[in-house]
Amino acid sequence: GLLLLNWSGLKRMSTLEEICSGLLVEPLPENRGRNPGLPHAPTRTPHLTAAEERLALRNALRYFPPCHHATLAPEFAQELRQHGHIYMYRFCPPIAYPIHQYPCRTPQAAAIMLMIMNNLDPAVAQFPQELVTYGGNGQVFSNWAQFRLVMHYLSVMTEEQTLVLYSGHPMGLFPSLPSSPRAIITNGMVRPTPQKASLGSSLWFGFKASGLGLASGLGLWSGFRVDEAPIRKRHEQGWLMEMSSSLDHCIQRIREARAAKLPLSLGYHGNIVDLWERLVLEYQRSGELLVDLGSDQTSLHNPFSGGYYPVQLSFRQANQLMASSPGQFRTAVEESLKRHVAAIDTLAEAGMFFWDYGNAFLLEAQREGSGGATEFRYPSYVQHIMGDIFSLGFGPFRWVCTSCDPKDLEVTDQIAATVLEEIAVGVSEGVRQQYHDNIRWIREAGKHKMVVGSMARILYSDQKGRVCIALAINKAIADGRVSAPVVISRDHHDVSGTDSPFRETSNVYDGSAFCADMAVQNFVGDAFRGATWVSLHNGGGVGWGEVMNGGFGLVLDGSEEAAKRASLMLNWDVSNGVARRCWSGNSNAYETMERSMEAETQLRVTMPYAVEDQRVLDQALDQALD
Repeated sequence: GLLLLNWSGLKRMSTLEEICSGLLVEPLPENRGRNPGLPHAPTRTPHLTAAEERLALRNALRYFPPCHHATLAPEFAQELRQHGHIYMYRFCPPIAYPIHQYPCRTPQAAAIMLMIMNNLDPAVAQFPQELVTYGGNGQVFSNWAQFRLVMHYLSVMTEEQTLVLYSGHPMGLFPSLPSSPRAIITNGMVRPTPQKASLGSSLWFGFKASGLGLASGLGLWSGFRVDEAPIRKRHEQGWLMEMSSSLDHCIQRIREARAAKLPLSLGYHGNIVDLWERLVLEYQRSGELLVDLGSDQTSLHNPFSGGYYPVQLSFRQANQLMASSPGQFRTAVEESLKRHVAAIDTLAEAGMFFWDYGNAFLLEAQREGSGGATEFRYPSYVQHIMGDIFSLGFGPFRWVCTSCDPKDLEVTDQIAATVLEEIAVGVSEGVRQQYHDNIRWIREAGKHKMVVGSMARILYSDQKGRVCIALAINKAIADGRVSAPVVISRDHHDVSGTDSPFRETSNVYDGSAFCADMAVQNFVGDAFRGATWVSLHNGGGVGWGEVMNGGFGLVLDGSEEAAKRASLMLNWDVSNGVARRCWSGNSNAYETMERSMEAETQLRVTMPYAVEDQRVLDQALDQALD
């Protein structure tokens, strides 16, 4: 049968009560090392750099209080050097047990514990002390700390919680339904580098324009505005105050607006490289730096099929060459990118602050020969701005009034503003500032008449704000103040829904930025918590193979059931990403997760310990033998 339990010849060194108590470190268990009587996995050869070894050791120590780092760091460093992996042998138990002996609050959890122990039993596992059950490298967990934490979570889990496992790491217990899975496991999820998908949830309904400085794309993610139609459309919709195809006129208007300190949104119909190079020329001629902030929203996730138009060619010539001679078109793109980056570099050296939008501009420029091999000169704006905002739980929450009635949108705007004003009390300064900024936005949004398509709104909010707004809108539908159902969603560019090392997770510095567990977990977790639909995409906004996106839509119809689904699903949809960012070491996310656990007793997240004395890492690695 499947459940093979081996009891013979094994010494019971750990009881189930001890195993299920979590990572007991007072005192630390005896370090018995590797059992010479068991088969062991081959030595791995990860070829880590010195910095990567240091990061691996720091990551392993996250599971333990700093007071034990001096003891554990040398052991873990030695395991890394000698075996190519940190297994944490000190925390390895020796035996499997029948199901009725497992301490638990639900038999489903006991069954999961039994299966884990069975897979690690020496009678079943290929290399039990390395947690390899079969296949040479098929690990149940990455290390024994993860095993003990999982067993603890399962022993205290109720039937209204689900255990979330990111490639072996127990992220924690999250609220769910009795009918939900008790555990969701993702393994080996990475963004699939070998198009574009942000429309997959059918809720891409509006745009945000640049405020200061220079950026290409007009918020459309489709190249420089060499095509006049999109510029004219944005001008008619009010996003652009002026438009021009003359570089001379653009420079004149920039100078006039700067001198008068007047707001101006100006759309240039032409190739952005020409504009960048003209700004360089003006600087070289006069010493006047006309642009303070620069960015790029070019669609370089799709550089050779219309996402980027080389400066050497007209719009028509580029389209013709793209079809008739793709190789020549690619060469033209590569040459244009080098000019593009050279102009930006010149202005940046003069004092302009430039950041990457994360849409593969710097990635593609690097591939074509500009910049270094491993690091970008300019940060992603997620690294400098949005990452910490995401870690507070704030991101682009959306709703669409299905009645298409402007009155319904006005009512929902008022509801959202009132809700945020009520909850913006007793919070930290950083959170309060986010609330106040977005209260101002939602109070003034209607008068600017920037709605495109359906009666829809986008509002940056955190977990509590999203839940409270959704519940208030649902109540307004039930009361008749809103005439028809409202669909809620969010952008992929959010706290939890997207894994992309070049944008959404570019400020995740624990080595996991290339992993896609978060997006996949969001997709699955939203599905069984009540979403009306869910979507999972490869490639949205950053390029095929460079990103994974999970999205959802949920219909509020005024029913009690809709309220329950919205509350459960929205809490998960945000807290999943905050938990991941917390585990990576972000202090904003740590504080946010502490508040979330105080507010929701069913939420229990694995919190990281920081390495307080960095010398512990260096000393341990210096002492470790190869």
